[in-house]
Amino acid sequence: MKRTFKRGVVAALTLGALLSSGAAFAQQTIKVGWTIPAEESKYWMMKRPQEFADLGKKYNIEWVQFQGTAPMTQALAAGALDCATQSPLALAQGVVGGNLKAYVVAQHVFEKPGSFSVYWAVKDDSPIKTIADLKGKTLSINTLGSGIYGPMAILLKQAGLDASKDIKLVEVGFALSEEALRSGRVDSAVMNQPFAARMEAKGGTRKLFSLSQQQEGIVHILEACRADFVDKNPDLAKAYVRDLTLGMQKALANREETLKVVNEVMKAPIPVLETYLLKENDFARDPGAAPNFDAIQKMLDVYVETGMLSKKVDVSAWKNPGVVAPIK
Repeated sequence: MKRTFKRGVVAALTLGALLSSGAAFAQQTIKVGWTIPAEESKYWMMKRPQEFADLGKKYNIEWVQFQGTAPMTQALAAGALDCATQSPLALAQGVVGGNLKAYVVAQHVFEKPGSFSVYWAVKDDSPIKTIADLKGKTLSINTLGSGIYGPMAILLKQAGLDASKDIKLVEVGFALSEEALRSGRVDSAVMNQPFAARMEAKGGTRKLFSLSQQQEGIVHILEACRADFVDKNPDLAKAYVRDLTLGMQKALANREETLKVVNEVMKAPIPVLETYLLKENDFARDPGAAPNFDAIQKMLDVYVETGMLSKKVDVSAWKNPGVVAPIK
């Protein structure tokens, strides 16, 4: 009986030690989807894990790379990922069409006055001077059905054009947009960073219109976690969001190191990254990675107006007040 009692004491002490160390999460590894570019907080967590006290000790991350947000939406809905980078449109489509239940826990990049805004460019010698001049012309877009389509369609509508009838849209990845414009394959090309900075440095093009003309504060990518994952593992989810918050702070506080981190992830030369990353001609980042739910709601309403969403989505259902950045 004494031996049994001693074993029980040892087991209790061991459990107590685990609990006190914070290592007794019911689930200790989070499956996280990511892509490039513009996820500096995640890149810091991936490449500088020693800078995060809990990462690799109290919990681990299984990083899974994707080529875009839509495949990650599908993976979240299927339960193959716990958290992932999302665009507001991709997440909304998963909610409306795939019965996905998720919380927005952080935000990566957005637009604000003075920051970079996704724009459509034309060649310097193009006769296209205004949005109205695009009638009958060919424009590029990164992917058909992309989240940038909604604001673009509204800007065209304000100029008297119907995006579904008065222009031709062709799918061209951001990396190939400049070539498509310079070669004449399109009359106007959509530009994103870092490709815009590269094109501008060469000259010969000009900005025609940008998304900021439709709405200030457009949110491009955010971080979402499955609601059932968060509800079952609130402490683990908080630990992850706490590190996302810290990662954003580190990225903004130490630009020189962030250039190295992003170089390691994207393999883009530091001299190229130096031309835009975390400068005024880059997207904006909230210092605490806090999601702008009001701006996201406005974007969702635009997607309903332009037919990209079949019904209205209430962004309040995406907010869990206990698990949202900033968490310190």
